[in-house]
Amino acid sequence: MRSATSAREEIETEAGTARLTRYEAKRPKVVLAVSHGAGGGIEARDLQALAAVLPAHGVTVALVEQPWRVAGKKLAPAPKTLDVGWRGLWPALAKPGLPVIAGGRSAGARVACRTATELGAAAVLALSFPLHPPGRPEKSRADELLGAGVPTLVVQGGNDPFGRPEEFPEGSYGLVEVPYGDHGFAVPKRAPLGQEEALMVITEGVVEWIASLG
Repeated sequence: MRSATSAREEIETEAGTARLTRYEAKRPKVVLAVSHGAGGGIEARDLQALAAVLPAHGVTVALVEQPWRVAGKKLAPAPKTLDVGWRGLWPALAKPGLPVIAGGRSAGARVACRTATELGAAAVLALSFPLHPPGRPEKSRADELLGAGVPTLVVQGGNDPFGRPEEFPEGSYGLVEVPYGDHGFAVPKRAPLGQEEALMVITEGVVEWIASLG
Protein backbone atom coordinates (compact mmCIF):
# COMPACT_ATOMS: atom_id res chain seq x y z
CA MET A 1 0.00 0.00 0.00
CA ARG A 2 1.35 3.39 -1.01
CA SER A 3 2.02 6.02 1.61
CA ALA A 4 3.15 8.63 -0.92
CA THR A 5 0.79 10.77 -2.94
CA SER A 6 1.22 10.91 -6.70
CA ALA A 7 0.96 13.84 -9.08
CA ARG A 8 1.13 13.91 -12.86
CA GLU A 9 2.71 16.57 -15.03
CA GLU A 10 3.00 16.79 -18.79
CA ILE A 11 6.11 18.43 -20.19
CA GLU A 12 6.82 19.56 -23.73
CA THR A 13 10.13 18.41 -25.17
CA GLU A 14 11.68 18.58 -28.62
CA ALA A 15 10.68 14.92 -29.04
CA GLY A 16 7.04 15.57 -28.08
CA THR A 17 4.97 15.61 -24.90
CA ALA A 18 6.43 13.59 -22.03
CA ARG A 19 4.82 12.79 -18.68
CA LEU A 20 6.07 12.65 -15.09
CA THR A 21 4.24 10.82 -12.34
CA ARG A 22 5.74 11.82 -9.00
CA TYR A 23 5.51 9.91 -5.74
CA GLU A 24 6.55 12.49 -3.18
CA ALA A 25 8.53 11.79 -0.02
CA LYS A 26 7.41 13.85 2.98
CA ARG A 27 10.96 15.05 3.60
CA PRO A 28 12.77 14.38 0.33
CA LYS A 29 16.55 14.26 0.23
CA VAL A 30 16.89 13.16 -3.38
CA VAL A 31 14.81 12.58 -6.52
CA LEU A 32 15.00 9.27 -8.39
CA ALA A 33 13.80 9.68 -11.97
CA VAL A 34 13.24 6.36 -13.73
CA SER A 35 11.96 5.71 -17.23
CA HIS A 36 10.57 2.62 -18.90
CA GLY A 37 11.97 0.35 -21.58
CA ALA A 38 11.37 0.14 -25.31
CA GLY A 39 8.50 -2.32 -25.02
CA GLY A 40 6.54 -1.22 -21.96
CA GLY A 41 5.59 1.62 -19.69
CA ILE A 42 5.77 2.74 -16.10
CA GLU A 43 3.50 -0.12 -15.04
CA ALA A 44 6.60 -2.35 -15.00
CA ARG A 45 6.78 -4.25 -11.70
CA ASP A 46 10.20 -2.89 -10.71
CA LEU A 47 9.26 0.74 -11.35
CA GLN A 48 6.01 0.36 -9.41
CA ALA A 49 7.83 -1.32 -6.52
CA LEU A 50 10.34 1.55 -6.29
CA ALA A 51 7.51 4.12 -6.36
CA ALA A 52 5.75 2.27 -3.56
CA VAL A 53 8.74 1.81 -1.25
CA LEU A 54 11.29 4.60 -1.72
CA PRO A 55 9.29 7.69 -0.62
CA ALA A 56 9.26 6.34 2.95
CA HIS A 57 13.06 6.50 2.80
CA GLY A 58 13.25 10.17 1.82
CA VAL A 59 13.35 9.56 -1.94
CA THR A 60 10.82 11.21 -4.25
CA VAL A 61 10.29 8.90 -7.21
CA ALA A 62 9.44 10.38 -10.61
CA LEU A 63 8.26 7.80 -13.14
CA VAL A 64 9.04 9.11 -16.62
CA GLU A 65 6.98 8.33 -19.71
CA GLN A 66 8.81 9.12 -22.92
CA PRO A 67 6.94 11.09 -25.62
CA TRP A 68 6.50 8.07 -27.87
CA ARG A 69 4.73 6.24 -25.07
CA VAL A 70 2.51 9.23 -24.18
CA ALA A 71 1.54 9.44 -27.87
CA GLY A 72 0.37 5.82 -27.77
CA LYS A 73 2.97 4.44 -30.17
CA LYS A 74 3.98 0.79 -29.96
CA LEU A 75 7.67 1.06 -30.77
CA ALA A 76 10.37 3.26 -29.30
CA PRO A 77 12.27 5.63 -31.60
CA ALA A 78 16.03 5.70 -32.11
CA PRO A 79 18.30 6.12 -29.05
CA LYS A 80 19.14 9.72 -30.00
CA THR A 81 15.44 10.63 -29.92
CA LEU A 82 15.06 8.99 -26.51
CA ASP A 83 17.95 11.12 -25.28
CA VAL A 84 16.24 14.27 -26.61
CA GLY A 85 13.07 13.47 -24.66
CA TRP A 86 15.06 12.79 -21.47
CA ARG A 87 17.02 16.04 -21.78
CA GLY A 88 13.78 17.96 -22.21
CA LEU A 89 12.43 16.53 -18.95
CA TRP A 90 15.51 17.21 -16.89
CA PRO A 91 14.85 20.87 -15.93
CA ALA A 92 11.52 19.83 -14.35
CA LEU A 93 13.26 17.05 -12.43
CA ALA A 94 16.01 19.36 -11.17
CA LYS A 95 13.72 22.32 -10.40
CA PRO A 96 13.13 21.42 -6.70
CA GLY A 97 16.87 21.84 -6.15
CA LEU A 98 17.50 18.32 -4.88
CA PRO A 99 20.11 15.91 -6.25
CA VAL A 100 18.61 13.86 -9.08
CA ILE A 101 19.50 10.22 -9.69
CA ALA A 102 18.96 9.31 -13.34
CA GLY A 103 17.51 5.87 -13.85
CA GLY A 104 15.54 3.59 -16.06
CA ARG A 105 14.93 0.05 -17.07
CA SER A 106 16.39 -1.52 -20.24
CA ALA A 107 16.46 1.18 -22.96
CA GLY A 108 15.76 3.75 -20.24
CA ALA A 109 18.88 2.62 -18.40
CA ARG A 110 20.94 3.22 -21.53
CA VAL A 111 19.53 6.76 -21.82
CA ALA A 112 20.41 7.48 -18.19
CA CYS A 113 23.98 6.26 -18.69
CA ARG A 114 24.51 8.17 -21.94
CA THR A 115 23.35 11.52 -20.54
CA ALA A 116 24.33 11.39 -16.85
CA THR A 117 27.47 13.50 -16.95
CA GLU A 118 26.04 16.04 -19.40
CA LEU A 119 22.93 16.64 -17.28
CA GLY A 120 24.65 16.66 -13.92
CA ALA A 121 22.99 13.53 -12.53
CA ALA A 122 24.06 12.62 -9.00
CA ALA A 123 24.15 8.92 -9.90
CA VAL A 124 22.64 6.33 -12.27
CA LEU A 125 20.31 3.43 -11.48
CA ALA A 126 20.36 0.91 -14.34
CA LEU A 127 17.55 -1.64 -14.09
CA SER A 128 17.82 -4.63 -16.46
CA PHE A 129 20.64 -2.98 -18.39
CA PRO A 130 20.57 -4.52 -21.90
CA LEU A 131 24.23 -5.45 -22.12
CA HIS A 132 23.66 -7.06 -25.51
CA PRO A 133 20.76 -8.25 -27.68
CA PRO A 134 19.62 -11.77 -26.72
CA GLY A 135 22.00 -14.36 -28.14
CA ARG A 136 24.39 -11.67 -29.45
CA PRO A 137 27.03 -11.14 -26.75
CA GLU A 138 29.42 -9.73 -29.36
CA LYS A 139 27.11 -6.70 -29.70
CA SER A 140 28.10 -5.31 -26.31
CA ARG A 141 26.83 -2.00 -24.95
CA ALA A 142 29.23 -2.08 -22.01
CA ASP A 143 30.80 1.20 -23.11
CA GLU A 144 27.57 3.06 -22.29
CA LEU A 145 27.49 1.61 -18.78
CA LEU A 146 31.19 2.11 -18.11
CA GLY A 147 31.04 5.65 -19.51
CA ALA A 148 28.27 6.91 -17.21
CA GLY A 149 30.84 8.92 -15.23
CA VAL A 150 28.87 8.96 -11.96
CA PRO A 151 28.19 6.40 -9.20
CA THR A 152 26.14 3.65 -10.83
CA LEU A 153 24.12 0.66 -9.63
CA VAL A 154 23.03 -2.13 -11.96
CA VAL A 155 20.10 -4.31 -10.88
CA GLN A 156 20.01 -7.40 -13.08
CA GLY A 157 17.96 -10.58 -13.25
CA GLY A 158 19.97 -13.75 -12.88
CA ASN A 159 18.41 -15.16 -16.08
CA ASP A 160 18.21 -11.95 -18.13
CA PRO A 161 18.74 -12.90 -21.81
CA PHE A 162 20.02 -9.35 -22.44
CA GLY A 163 22.94 -10.01 -20.09
CA ARG A 164 23.28 -12.20 -17.01
CA PRO A 165 25.17 -10.71 -14.05
CA GLU A 166 28.25 -12.87 -14.67
CA GLU A 167 28.55 -11.45 -18.20
CA PHE A 168 29.08 -7.89 -17.01
CA PRO A 169 32.62 -6.48 -17.26
CA GLU A 170 34.74 -5.31 -14.38
CA GLY A 171 33.98 -1.72 -13.44
CA SER A 172 33.47 0.77 -10.64
CA TYR A 173 29.68 0.28 -10.58
CA GLY A 174 27.72 -1.82 -8.09
CA LEU A 175 25.59 -4.79 -9.11
CA VAL A 176 22.59 -6.36 -7.39
CA GLU A 177 21.45 -9.72 -8.76
CA VAL A 178 17.80 -10.70 -8.62
CA PRO A 179 18.03 -14.51 -8.51
CA TYR A 180 16.15 -16.32 -11.29
CA GLY A 181 14.76 -13.04 -12.63
CA ASP A 182 14.26 -12.45 -16.35
CA HIS A 183 14.46 -9.10 -18.17
CA GLY A 184 11.25 -7.96 -16.45
CA PHE A 185 12.37 -9.42 -13.08
CA ALA A 186 9.70 -12.11 -13.31
CA VAL A 187 10.75 -15.30 -11.50
CA PRO A 188 9.46 -18.77 -12.42
CA LYS A 189 6.98 -20.44 -10.11
CA ARG A 190 9.47 -23.21 -9.40
CA ALA A 191 12.06 -20.70 -8.11
CA PRO A 192 12.87 -20.88 -4.38
CA LEU A 193 11.92 -17.23 -3.95
CA GLY A 194 8.57 -15.71 -4.82
CA GLN A 195 7.80 -12.65 -6.93
CA GLU A 196 7.35 -10.37 -3.92
CA GLU A 197 10.69 -11.52 -2.50
CA ALA A 198 12.34 -10.76 -5.83
CA LEU A 199 10.95 -7.22 -5.76
CA MET A 200 12.23 -6.82 -2.21
CA VAL A 201 15.72 -7.67 -3.45
CA ILE A 202 15.38 -4.72 -5.84
CA THR A 203 13.92 -2.18 -3.43
CA GLU A 204 16.19 -3.07 -0.51
CA GLY A 205 19.26 -2.99 -2.75
CA VAL A 206 18.32 0.43 -4.14
CA VAL A 207 17.50 1.88 -0.70
CA GLU A 208 20.86 0.72 0.65
CA TRP A 209 22.74 2.08 -2.37
CA ILE A 210 21.07 5.51 -2.25
CA ALA A 211 21.86 5.75 1.47
CA SER A 212 25.51 4.98 0.69
CA LEU A 213 25.72 7.93 -1.72
CA GLY A 214 25.61 10.34 1.24
